[in-house]
Amino acid sequence: MTDKVIENNQVAIMGEIISDFSFSHEIYGEGFYMVDVLVPRLSDASDVIPLMISERLLDVTKDYKGQKISVIGQFRSYNRHEELRNKLVLSVFVREIEFVEEIGESSKTNQIFLDGYICKAPIYRKTPLGREIADVLLAVNRPYGKSDYIPCICWGRNAHYTADFEVGTRCLIWGRIQSREYMKKISETEAEKRVAFEVSVSKLEKIEE
Repeated sequence: MTDKVIENNQVAIMGEIISDFSFSHEIYGEGFYMVDVLVPRLSDASDVIPLMISERLLDVTKDYKGQKISVIGQFRSYNRHEELRNKLVLSVFVREIEFVEEIGESSKTNQIFLDGYICKAPIYRKTPLGREIADVLLAVNRPYGKSDYIPCICWGRNAHYTADFEVGTRCLIWGRIQSREYMKKISETEAEKRVAFEVSVSKLEKIEE
């Protein structure tokens, strides 16, 4: 069962640690910690991706800032209750970690594969310049009846293709994890800068079942 689940949610990223470790939670005496990694894009931009890592994989009391790592894991979600509502929190759950000397320009620094089900009607729209975009929420099964809910964004032909997908449609998705800053309105006069995480889809396939 577990092997099958690992197959349906695979992440491989390479990047530079840019934060200290902060405690997240504990399960059966095993502590899990969060740390941010700067992952370069092909353009000059980069993404800051949060990792969730067990204290059994790494000495979380050390300062690793500036060190480069290669990570294999899964993109996971959980609901955190705040401001009278639930917020979907996303991070890469680390299964394997390795320190690397350099990240070559040809290195595949950010890859994700998901096999899941559309759990909300896709939201299709066009930018002012006419570019097609579709927001897709994918439910990816995990052991013990759990699921991860992963926001995905499709462009161009992929957006047009997914626009009419029905809830329950099974999809295979390939892409990369990206971070995006936005302003959250707190009140009439206040706004707060926040970061959203999503999968930028490069390829997708609809599975007829």
